[in-house]
Amino acid sequence: MRALRCAQVIAISVLGTAPMLALAAETVKIGVIQPLTGSVAYNGKADVNGAKLAMERRNAKGGVLGRPVELVIEDGQCSPANSVNAAEKLIQKDKVAVLSGAFCSSATAAVMPVAEKYKLPFLTGVSSKADLTEKGNAYFFRSAETDALLANAFAKILADNLKLKKVAYIGVNDDWGRGGVEEFSKDLAARGVENVLTEYFDHGTTDFYTLLAKLRTSGADGVFVAAETQDGAVLVKQFKEFGIDMKVFGVGSWATSDFVNLVGEASEGIYAAVPYVASLPGEANTDFVKTYQAQYGQAPDKYAAAGYNATNILMDAIERAGSTDAASIRDALKATDYQAPNGRYRFTANGQAYGFNAALVQIEGKQPRVVEMTEVQPPSTLTARGE
Repeated sequence: MRALRCAQVIAISVLGTAPMLALAAETVKIGVIQPLTGSVAYNGKADVNGAKLAMERRNAKGGVLGRPVELVIEDGQCSPANSVNAAEKLIQKDKVAVLSGAFCSSATAAVMPVAEKYKLPFLTGVSSKADLTEKGNAYFFRSAETDALLANAFAKILADNLKLKKVAYIGVNDDWGRGGVEEFSKDLAARGVENVLTEYFDHGTTDFYTLLAKLRTSGADGVFVAAETQDGAVLVKQFKEFGIDMKVFGVGSWATSDFVNLVGEASEGIYAAVPYVASLPGEANTDFVKTYQAQYGQAPDKYAAAGYNATNILMDAIERAGSTDAASIRDALKATDYQAPNGRYRFTANGQAYGFNAALVQIEGKQPRVVEMTEVQPPSTLTARGE
């Protein structure tokens, strides 16, 4: 009998501690939707690497709400349909507290109504189509520049420094590519630069020769390109093969090490408007670059910084909220004041980040050299400063 009672006490003790053990092991889940396959995979994986680094550094300091943070990562492929399916899975099955993604503006736009339906905070660190934060979605936030802000900041500098008179515009045929072309062509036209050609291509295009034949006879002295790593690398290589020699500038992956490694010397001289480069000054960036290089063997690019910043912003908001309650996290996001490697992030009333730095860089010796920096502000207060 004594042995039986001892066994019962042990059983009760184990059962009694089981919920406590489960609670201690419970994680705070952040859902991440990024393109891990397809033509934008280079960039999506860099974003995830940055997010993982932020998570690991936070977990080393005790996590969030006294619990470890877990990233639940899904491949949205930059496809609206796939990204929506990923969001539904993350919300309904994985029970994530917040969403981060979905890279391409068209994919992010498709996920926004899903987040709104479930009343779950959703932050994009990359999608830059200007109108995403104008849709009245109370659960959507953007810790990225917009095409309009970059064009407003750098169009005059590009027109004056590059002495542009006639420009051709080439962009990937999605919301982001069309938005970039629209904003830069509008701002350059306001400074007397003539638009002589506008062309779009599909993700994954490998043959640009028909498009380049049009470019060569367009009379352009410069070409603006909105493209990510894989597409941009193929396009720039074919520029050189086709014997086209004109000033190249744009938005996308131009200043990333993946792009430069793929393109090699053909990248020399390209200008890019970007929210982050590893050569930015400041102690916070020096620390980030050092840690990222130790983890991944290369310097971080704009996408790595985007994932790192977005994840930190979300973790900070959950900590301030004091729980994983969605409405509390949303309200905490509105109070964001985050010091990033590239500046200070706060949000406007409609969820658009401001206060961080953006840079115009030129590739020299396979490295991005900062030509000009600007602090990204709401349009009425946007000012540039020389470097």
